[in-house]
Amino acid sequence: MLKNRTKIGSAIDTELYNKLKELSEKTRIPISKLLDEALSDLLEKHKS
Repeated sequence: MLKNRTKIGSAIDTELYNKLKELSEKTRIPISKLLDEALSDLLEKHKS
């Protein structure tokens, strides 16, 4: 059971996914952590 995580299901652009996967492999950072960072940046960008 995940305590501090929420499962989501979504479809994303295949090219973006492939780049994300490559970045994850290169940096050894899990995709979930990279998505956390990306969503945080997006929310900050659109903050009012």
